[in-house]
Amino acid sequence: MRFSLALPVALLGLTTTVAAAPSQVPRDNSQEASPALVEREDPSLAPRNDTPDSPADLVKREDTKYFHEPCCGEELGHYDIRYFKETVGYDDHRVVLRNLIRSYLTITKKLKVETWLAHGTLLGWWWNGKIMPWDYDLDVQVSTATLYWMGQTLNRTEHDFDWTDKDGNTRTERYLLDVNPHGTDKDRGDGQNIIDARWINMANGAFIDITGLAERDPSGMPGVWSCKNYHRYRTTDLFPMRETEFEGVPATIPYSFEHILAAEYGSKSLVTTEWLGHKWEPEQKEWIKVPQSNDQKTQH
Repeated sequence: MRFSLALPVALLGLTTTVAAAPSQVPRDNSQEASPALVEREDPSLAPRNDTPDSPADLVKREDTKYFHEPCCGEELGHYDIRYFKETVGYDDHRVVLRNLIRSYLTITKKLKVETWLAHGTLLGWWWNGKIMPWDYDLDVQVSTATLYWMGQTLNRTEHDFDWTDKDGNTRTERYLLDVNPHGTDKDRGDGQNIIDARWINMANGAFIDITGLAERDPSGMPGVWSCKNYHRYRTTDLFPMRETEFEGVPATIPYSFEHILAAEYGSKSLVTTEWLGHKWEPEQKEWIKVPQSNDQKTQH
């Protein structure tokens, strides 16, 4: 089954309910902490060995990994092996990821799928409403009820998306929505299937990870939603969702986005202005790549 959708240029002028990069936030030029550092500030939401997601008496089943990547790490760990041909370079990967998230958010909105930004993608929104330039992966979340519906209704569907390149040429790319058969499993099993679904660029294998959240233990931990990778959120942190804009298209984010980001990455992820060879330029509201010196180049 295939769907087609064109992205009008007018979308870039949409108004928003919530703006990225809150104003008057103190900045810290140190690199003591970063968006990549996990620092949970709410111990009640930290992983525990005796949680309902991983009880001590749970018998681990033998899972067969559904999604496969060419290898691991930033270079090869963010492509679906079925459509992978070669790695996408630094300059091009920003365009590829931008089209990934634009197509996903635009098409799921048309299909009335409730989905929201998560993890590093949400952090990119916080800074300037864009993907962070060193980021090679994108993350969104849905409820497990929505995930089940996607599996029953949209699984393995292909979607066409039109976009305009820098030379003004219109291009069409095709994306696959693929739901993991283990997607609605309550526990994580052996950990090989914690990604519940993916939105995949069929030309190069780049993808968005989609994970489902559920209130998995309403009697023992009421009002706490979690995924298979032990990320936990209170109902009041998630809902009511906020409408905003990300990479020029409408998007949805959790209600207590700052609390969620600080709990996952540490509060310094919201103020650190240098990371992985990039520096935040407040006047431009952009992360700018810092040129390497000859000494730095020889070290690499």
